[in-house]
Parts: sequence; structure tokens; C-alpha cells
Amino acid sequence: MRKRHLGILPTLCVALSLAGPAVAEPWSAPAVDGLIDNAWGSAVRFGRDLTVATPSLIGPEVTDPARRFAGNSLSCQNCHLNAGTSQFALPFVGVFAGFPQYRAREGEVRTIADRINGCMTRSMNGRELPLDGAEMQAIVAYMKFLSTDIPVGAATPGRGTVEVPLLDRAADPTRGAGIYAQTCAACHGADGAGKRNGVAGDARGYAFPPLWGPDSFNDGAGMVRLITSVGFIRGNMPLGTTWQKPALTTEDAWDVAAFVESQPRPHMEGLEHDYPNRLQKPVDAPFGPWPDQFGQEQHRFGPFAPIRDALRRPRTEAGGQATASTKSVEPAKQ
Repeated sequence: MRKRHLGILPTLCVALSLAGPAVAEPWSAPAVDGLIDNAWGSAVRFGRDLTVATPSLIGPEVTDPARRFAGNSLSCQNCHLNAGTSQFALPFVGVFAGFPQYRAREGEVRTIADRINGCMTRSMNGRELPLDGAEMQAIVAYMKFLSTDIPVGAATPGRGTVEVPLLDRAADPTRGAGIYAQTCAACHGADGAGKRNGVAGDARGYAFPPLWGPDSFNDGAGMVRLITSVGFIRGNMPLGTTWQKPALTTEDAWDVAAFVESQPRPHMEGLEHDYPNRLQKPVDAPFGPWPDQFGQEQHRFGPFAPIRDALRRPRTEAGGQATASTKSVEPAKQ
């Protein structure tokens, strides 16, 4: 029987996570299958299994109600492609070496386990994994393994998503609908509901994930931020695209992302409490309150340069509502 419960939560470190540059050399992640069959190897492999086969292990359709941690039938690798090993596809490689880190969304230093549970409650629209549970221990072990030989605090080329130039106009969901129909609907469905591996209720998840609707990520997930979504789409979509040879033009990526983000999805309560220091709130955070005079539509679809520029000016010029505790804080880099 696989030994799953291991005391391997990360040791505290002091480095912040560093995103990769817009251009990076190809990489290769450590080979999980090469690990020997001991407690460590079993934990790492279970972590990879959880990343790939999330719905069948902790999804809402598994037989044991106690194991239903995810609230949708997405898998972690729907966003973290190839089990979190692909460049500019939100990879796990190097992530372990960047935690604990200050998280602007919470306004405090968080551990890697906190970050995983953020994904569980937002992207997976579910509930937190117990910190001492087998699932959390395994995911942390897998992330640690993928960070083998990466120094604490080191920049990891290929982290995050590709950097895409900002538009000098708002992204256009209407134009994006046509791009979606032509480029994306064949896999994700005209209704955005995706294509299942089997049928609803069989806990097998999706061959192609839903992009909106009740079984998709909720409106507190990182992917609802347009800049993040555009970078992911530009570097990875349609499936098989690489960051070296994008299939979509920059404008097409912006507009199709805007279309996807304009669609309905589950709501997460309490989003108004995110980014307690409003000056650290990303310019594309689609929910308020904001430290500026720009409305929700511009924070959702841009143009973002005017918001960025306003936040770089003195606080009084930006029309901010920041508290006295934020006077000396620079706006977060986008």
C-alpha cells in the first residue's frame, strides 16, 4: 500500500518568489518515475497523481464524501500544464524555493501550503486540504521535488506565464467571441462547458476543461485576471502551442481572453477583503474596491496603462482611497 502520510511540510525560508523572464531557455523537469519506491518517492508520485488526476482523487464525484475537497471536476494540470512542468504554463518548477513569501492578496507572509489551499478554494472552487493530511503532504513533496537544485530565492526562467504587451485599447469580448468560436470551441465547447473524459458523476474529469459555468474556476481565481489569462493563452493555446511559437496574435489573445472572462462562473464570497493594501492590488483585479478613480469595466478589460500610470503618481493625484499605512508603499509591479 502506498505510504501517503509524511511529515514533509516545507521548512521556513525568507525568499520571495521571482517570476521568470519573457524569454527563457528550454528546460527539463526532474523525472518522478526515476525515484525509488520508498516513502519519499511514494509521496512525490502521489503528489503528481493529485496534480494530474485531481477529480478521481479529491474531486466532488469521488465515492468518499470526506475526500471531496475540490468543488469542481477540474484537474490541477488544466492550468499547470503537463503536471506543472511546462515553461510559462504556471509551472511548479522552482515554486518550493520561493516560499514562504509575502502575498499581496492576503497582505501577509504565507507558506506554500497556504498557497495550495488558495488554489483549492479559488481555482478548484472547493475547501482547504488539512495541513497534516496525506494530500497536502504529497503536493508539497511533489513541488519540492520539482525544485530540486534550485537555490532558495533564485529566479526560475519560465515561471508564471509569458509577458504580453498591454493594449492601448480595452480588450474586446465581442471580437473575442468570434476568435473563440473559430479557435477554442472545438475543444472547450461552444458553451464553454468543456469535454468530459466520460460522463458526469464518474469522477474522471475532463479531456478539455470548462472555461466558464458551474464546473469552472470561481471569480476569485487568479485566472480571472485578464493579464494572467492572456499570458497563459498566448503561450499555450490552442493546446500544443509553445511560448516560442504562439498561435494567436497579441490582439487576438487579449480579445479571446476578454470573452472568456466575461462569461458567468461561480462566485467566491469575501473578495472585497483581498489586497488589504489597495495600492498593491493588480490593475486587472476585476473586483473592487480599488485605490483609483477607474471603474470596474476598465479594471476588467483595460486599457491598463492609464491605471498603472495613475498608481505611479503621488497618491493624491491618483485619486486613491489608501489608508495612512500605505503612504510609503509602491504599487505592485504588473
